[in-house]
Amino acid sequence: MSILDSKIPEGPLAEKWNKHKAGIKVVSPANKRKLEVIVVGTGLGGASAAASLAELGYKVKAFCYQDSPRRAHSIAAQGGINAAKNYQNDNDSVFRLFYDTIKGGDYRAREANVYRLAEVSPNIIDQCVAQGVPFGREYGGLLANRSFGGVLVSRTFYARGQTGQQLLLGAYQALNRQIAKGNVEMFSRHEMLDVVKIDGKARGIIARDLVSGEVKRFGAHAVVVATGGYGNVFFLSTNAMGSNGSAAWQCYKKGAFFANPCFVQIHPTCIPVHGDQQSKLTLMSESLRNDGRVWVPKKKEDAEKLRKGEIGANDIPDEDRDFYLERRYPSYGNLVPRDVASRAAKERCDAGFGVNAEGKAVYLDFKYSIERLGKKVIEARYGNLFQMYEKITDVDPYKEPMMIYPAIHYSMGGTWVDYNLMTSVPGLYSIGEANFSDHGANRLGASALMQGLADGYFVLPYTIGDYLADEIMTPTVDTNAPEFDEAEKSVTARIEKLYNIKGSKPVDYFHKKLGHVMWNYVGMSRNEEGLKKAVQMIREIREEFWKDVKIPGELDNLNPELEKAGRVADFFDIGELMAMDALDRKESCGGHFREESVTDDGEAKRNDDKFTYVSCWEYKGESQEPVLHKEDLVFENVKLTQRSYK
Repeated sequence: MSILDSKIPEGPLAEKWNKHKAGIKVVSPANKRKLEVIVVGTGLGGASAAASLAELGYKVKAFCYQDSPRRAHSIAAQGGINAAKNYQNDNDSVFRLFYDTIKGGDYRAREANVYRLAEVSPNIIDQCVAQGVPFGREYGGLLANRSFGGVLVSRTFYARGQTGQQLLLGAYQALNRQIAKGNVEMFSRHEMLDVVKIDGKARGIIARDLVSGEVKRFGAHAVVVATGGYGNVFFLSTNAMGSNGSAAWQCYKKGAFFANPCFVQIHPTCIPVHGDQQSKLTLMSESLRNDGRVWVPKKKEDAEKLRKGEIGANDIPDEDRDFYLERRYPSYGNLVPRDVASRAAKERCDAGFGVNAEGKAVYLDFKYSIERLGKKVIEARYGNLFQMYEKITDVDPYKEPMMIYPAIHYSMGGTWVDYNLMTSVPGLYSIGEANFSDHGANRLGASALMQGLADGYFVLPYTIGDYLADEIMTPTVDTNAPEFDEAEKSVTARIEKLYNIKGSKPVDYFHKKLGHVMWNYVGMSRNEEGLKKAVQMIREIREEFWKDVKIPGELDNLNPELEKAGRVADFFDIGELMAMDALDRKESCGGHFREESVTDDGEAKRNDDKFTYVSCWEYKGESQEPVLHKEDLVFENVKLTQRSYK
């Protein structure tokens, strides 16, 4: 029998959220002032949640490991944010956004959560416009929209190629306003290393001051984790160097189930790897696929000449170019979802049609849109992205096609949460990319910003009150309690153990080894033999790490290598669970592509009879096998069909 209660409301899909809000408890303004909430992470989810909760009257402590909330990785998002406004009068609707998201996620997400996301999406745009976010506008002054992968309408609001930055500045302003009013206490350069439970409820965190090295205790009536995803387990990804999964992993080790860990997103539009000394990859916005056409040569001999540098892309005439996305998926063309576009690029490169020296790149060409619209129009839409590409590659994309290749991007898996965004630990919430709830097996483009702001502005502020209404008589949490003592001792002991290994190899040596294993066996394509091999190899690298890692610097001081070591130690455990989850899911769906489960024409093949569930893993202790629980997914409003974008 499942021990999971998703708390999905009864009733028609379109009425669930309003009925739920009407039925849950509310905390009065006077009582909100008695209650403290910790928010870990200050990206779009964390900043919007902290600002909203403080505006309501709660006392908030906010934490980020960066020197400023403005450095959260949300700032790197480029292309836009979805909302069902139907400004283009192209027959968009809340239901269409809901359906596109469910279908894009290959029918592996909860209907109720996804519909709520679509339902609150229009409010996000109004909120951000009121904050002064400079969205792109049409000639007449109305907000502009662009299209994105996996949909047939234009619903993506954008601020050139820097939408994440502008949205984060809006949330940051709201957060700063509450800091100035004294409602939010901000702790920058502090990293959460453990969550503290008292009587089974989350009552605080242990955090390390990254400047002084001091380990500190912080208490609260509830804890919200908004720390993003775990894509950096692959070492090379589009994530910021500091992005990590450690906060969510500590929640898992304290009883919060980890859901769908094998679901990670491969983004098709990334600048290809160059050499073996890179530390991260650079994303080129999916919005570029609106006006750029993806192609490789039709002839292998042309591809070979390109790889050798004997000819350039512009030397190949149109009739010798294979616009393979348009050929294979005529309905959607270059705007197929990310997982579909990524696999198609890999298939062409594996077949010998790759165009860079390593054979791991395809072209994204703007020649045709420049001829159709003029350079000035393309420059207005994507100028900063083109500039970024030229700075990195020394190639002018106005004159030559961009080279792109798939790369690890987003984590669909994460901490399991119910409809209220609470984990399986009472009082512990998870929002944004840190949880699993809205994207299924593949996130549609421009939906990450939507989910982070939806959770922070329009969902959590309602649902957290349902829990905190029963906590108004709970006194201020005593951080001298034995549970805090035990948690701090455990954190300190782990830090000292890492530091005192005094091995011979730096942290990055082990992280790179892990990344190679993850990409080769748990990456774009997976099979049973490779996944079993990955589990064994990860265990061997982890064992070597704990014997031979070298951490220079001081223990009780600023020490970035010590920070990194703790995060990489967690990545070994996360990577192993990802491989185990991928082994269990003997089907292909979204970004999880099992070579044993493929249609006749090479597409992902789901198995709805056996795998229409959320994989929820329960921690059972160090060196113990985790236990798998299953939350069955029930579809009452959409018909499960094999995805087709043809």
